[in-house]
Amino acid sequence: MVAMFAKKVAIDLGTTTVLVYIPKKGIVINEPSVVAVSVADKRVLAVGKEAKDMIGRTPDTIVARRPLKDGVIADYHTTEAMLRYFLNKALGSIRFFRPEVMVAVPGGITSTERRAVIDATIAAGARAAYIIKEPIVAAIGADIPIGSPSGHMIADIGGGTSEIAVISLGGIVSSASVRIGGNKLDMAIQEHVRRKYGLAIGERTAEDAKIKIGSALYLESKLEMEIKGRDMINGLPRIVNITSDDITDAIQHELHGIIDTMKEVLRNTPPELSADVMEKGVVLSGGTSQLRNLDRIISEATGIPAFVADEPQYCVAKGTGIALENLDSYKRSILGNS
Repeated sequence: MVAMFAKKVAIDLGTTTVLVYIPKKGIVINEPSVVAVSVADKRVLAVGKEAKDMIGRTPDTIVARRPLKDGVIADYHTTEAMLRYFLNKALGSIRFFRPEVMVAVPGGITSTERRAVIDATIAAGARAAYIIKEPIVAAIGADIPIGSPSGHMIADIGGGTSEIAVISLGGIVSSASVRIGGNKLDMAIQEHVRRKYGLAIGERTAEDAKIKIGSALYLESKLEMEIKGRDMINGLPRIVNITSDDITDAIQHELHGIIDTMKEVLRNTPPELSADVMEKGVVLSGGTSQLRNLDRIISEATGIPAFVADEPQYCVAKGTGIALENLDSYKRSILGNS
């Protein structure tokens, strides 16, 4: 009887963003995975958007931190508080039945890290917690028929990690996870601006520049924007104009890290499935896959067509929701790849 009334909740527990999906309702929460904590008594003061607004702007008594690093839990208690906050926000704090929760985790996660996710989810109020690997659910969310006996390649490029896998018959045949994502690109932009212009900028400014003018390949007609920061020599505020070429220069090294990982997955794929991938191409999902020309640079480097999925930032959350609604059909994908 309880199972009939128990809600089901799917969570894409990302390094930069948490998405909560409820079957039949869709995505109900899309907020940054940031928690603001009081230094004195470790009390959680704000979560999500409100906490992200505090990054780089807090007094010494408050710390705004990301409890997940590279897609895994770096701070257990803060993660638990964040999960509880999002579950209460999605379902209401007064509930008669504890929900069943499925959480998407990076493919390269260790058994200890998996345990931490399950424990934190149950401590946050779940009746049962299931873990499913991101490449599988990203593929489900991108409408890839993962159950078919042919090879499908997915590259889920998020904030903390890039998960690349070749999937056939509902299982992962060859995969690799690299801890490079949107955050590393932002850090590379900060470093480049500091070296080239002697200007210190915050991570939000770097992310803004990446989204507004960033490109994986040099653009014929450059884009420009003004950025504000602190002069490294005199410490005073200063504004400089940067171009899309600056961003392209800054992120090349990180992009090559992602491409090398894709090549490694392709090298470890059986020949029959490689032929399928050559024919169908690689599907890109995850928020960072929206970077201009990322599909082109991947195609040029690997010789395989690359396509960005529809609403790539929601693929993992949607796929997790579909897997949770159809637990029996996806049992093998959950257990077989755990």
